[in-house]
Amino acid sequence: MTSLPIRSPVRILGIDPGLRRTGWGVIDIDGNRLIYVGCGSVESREASPLAERLLAIHEGLVRVLGDFKPAEAAVEQTFVNKDGASTLKLGQARGVAMLAPAMFGIAVAEYAPNQVKKTVVGAGHADKNQIRVMLGVLLPKADPRTPDAADALAIAITHAHHRQSAMLKLKVAAIR
Repeated sequence: MTSLPIRSPVRILGIDPGLRRTGWGVIDIDGNRLIYVGCGSVESREASPLAERLLAIHEGLVRVLGDFKPAEAAVEQTFVNKDGASTLKLGQARGVAMLAPAMFGIAVAEYAPNQVKKTVVGAGHADKNQIRVMLGVLLPKADPRTPDAADALAIAITHAHHRQSAMLKLKVAAIR
């Protein structure tokens, strides 16, 4: 008689990039069970030069990656603001947020804000309070202190639900 292979949980890091505060959330997925591991924010000083702020984000995410050792990561895509300079700075923070896991050899999936909301709440135009309520249902032990940490957990949950197709897309892109 042969036994089925033992399935081990997969650890996922969700990142909500921001120049002032970059949220991070870590969950384990074991089959269809979501397990809260941790969350928080990496902050940069607003008065610091841009390069120092980006470095602070990078160093904070590297600490999180070292502490929690995720197998997969997901980042929210940037939405375009009316202010081009703000969009560009957010894009730079997002680049750092994608670079940190990549430096650890971790593939990074990307999700649009509306896809995150639709996955977690069921509506693509949900507000932050609705996301917070659903986090309480999906991850009852989670208590994110900032909206950025809550959003990062929502991004991790989105990746948990869509990871099969996201990982396939990354593999196909690597072949090309």
